[in-house]
Amino acid sequence: MIKGHIHSVESLGTVDGPGLRYILFTQGCLLRCQFCHNPDTWEIGAPSREVTADEILEEVVPYIPYFNASGGGVTVSGGEPLLQLPFLEELFAKLKQHGISTCVDTSAGCFNETPAFMRHFDEMQKNTDLFLLDIKHIDNEKHLKLTGKPNTHILRFAQMLSERKQPVWIRHVLVPGITDNKEDLMKLGEFINRLENVEKFEILPYHQLGVHKWEALGIQYPLSDVEPPSDEDVKLAYDLVNFKGKTPLNN
Repeated sequence: MIKGHIHSVESLGTVDGPGLRYILFTQGCLLRCQFCHNPDTWEIGAPSREVTADEILEEVVPYIPYFNASGGGVTVSGGEPLLQLPFLEELFAKLKQHGISTCVDTSAGCFNETPAFMRHFDEMQKNTDLFLLDIKHIDNEKHLKLTGKPNTHILRFAQMLSERKQPVWIRHVLVPGITDNKEDLMKLGEFINRLENVEKFEILPYHQLGVHKWEALGIQYPLSDVEPPSDEDVKLAYDLVNFKGKTPLNN
């Protein structure tokens, strides 16, 4: 029996996909983002709630009237949900049988094109309505410094979804002095505008709301001296990215 490893849930979220969402936060992630607000989801194999797809379905079904009224559904976030593809494959198939919209919120840090990965991914994608893809940094070396991993496979993932015409919302955390370089933002915009499947683009202003979790885990927070960007900084970033698709999420 396939079981998912769940860190926590949010019953009626409003920011991780359209409408009201039942959000599952999975346990385990390969990236070590310096601004992560959920470092307690990093460790693979850490104590977590083990659930079957049927157990989650039973929890979700009572929310169907809220989903139907708002255009919402279920979002699986993390951690990194793609680390648990067999579980997602089974869960999403059951959700679609009940007419529930499905969404994956991913940074694609574990993406690879091995037959084993792609077999499960292909089956899961058949029942996935939307991907939320976080692009942490467009520059590979800066991405490596920021997250501990390169971005080449992540950008390849974005290109693959474009080739498959899979609807995607792309998000980018704006960290002053780290991800707000003008040339980098322009390159990010050039990359996104070459994709054919991006429905929305959103800049997420950096914040320090998760610092207490780093402290509780005994991990030194590397960006303690970084202040959140101003509204003007965020507007400038949108202008530099110059997304040509549909209306950005904040409009």
